[in-house]
Amino acid sequence: MRVSYDALYQVMKERLVKYGADEDIARACARNLAETSLCGVYSHGLNRFTRIISMMKKGFIKPNERPERVSSMGALEVWDGRLGMGNTNAAFCMDRAIELAKASGIGCAALRNTNHWQRGGAFGVQAAGAGCVAVCWTTTMPNMPVWGGKNRRIGNNPLIFCVPYRDSYVLFDGAMSQFSYGAIESAQIAGRKLPVAGGYDERGMLTDDPAAIAKTWRTLPIGFWKGSGLSILMDMAAVVLSGGKPVCEIGRQGGTPEDEYGLNQVFIAMDARGSGAEVVDAVIADIKSAEFAEWSSEIRCPGEREKRLRAENERLGIPVDEGIWKAVNAL
Repeated sequence: MRVSYDALYQVMKERLVKYGADEDIARACARNLAETSLCGVYSHGLNRFTRIISMMKKGFIKPNERPERVSSMGALEVWDGRLGMGNTNAAFCMDRAIELAKASGIGCAALRNTNHWQRGGAFGVQAAGAGCVAVCWTTTMPNMPVWGGKNRRIGNNPLIFCVPYRDSYVLFDGAMSQFSYGAIESAQIAGRKLPVAGGYDERGMLTDDPAAIAKTWRTLPIGFWKGSGLSILMDMAAVVLSGGKPVCEIGRQGGTPEDEYGLNQVFIAMDARGSGAEVVDAVIADIKSAEFAEWSSEIRCPGEREKRLRAENERLGIPVDEGIWKAVNAL
């Protein structure tokens, strides 16, 4: 079924207020989630809403806590998220990074003790809208095996890279696992296989079956050992900058396997000064001129599919799983 953006936003905002969020926090959080579904990233929009409410009820998300500055050193600031709402904390810290970049050319806000930021790409787009190149990442709970290991020791630690381009942007938004758990869950709900192998089954064999991967929690790092190595360094860098807990400590906090809280995030903005459009034009033109592979019928730039889905969903309404929509309305 399809639902309008306004209906999606309104229902989530009302439920957030009902469960104790201040009006401004509820508006910002619901807008971020509705925009995420509008852009076709269904796994991190409406599909995650009941989990957010569950985390609020358990006290792992304290929706009305606001980030508190811990220290400041030139273009680097450290903030404590106080377990506030993850996506609103992240938007606040990206705003701080942008303000620092406008003053100094580059700005970094390191955030500790926060919650899941939902769709990380939103904060790259936020920086691009202000004319900044953005790099940001988050830690997670231990949800991926280190390369050569069997049990979970590292996070799938999503990385965002965004470049402003005319009145738009070019965006990379990807976890260090081949598929995020949200994408695995979405495929499982839809009853479809993953397009390529995304993890291991109980026999230790690579599989494209999302249910089998969800059962073992053995996701496949991107680039095998390379994704594993990147995850480890992203965790270390985020902890060194923010002073927060490493992934291994986050995994020992208690709660269910889905209770992911007390995370660290880093937001870096670099002022592009409105330059580079012609260079980006040339890069895109060159990429698009490549000969198609045997299995391909198009070549896309990072973030291009998301823009197409947004236009389609603005026109037709946002596709939602009927069961999830009913569950959110029933809260």
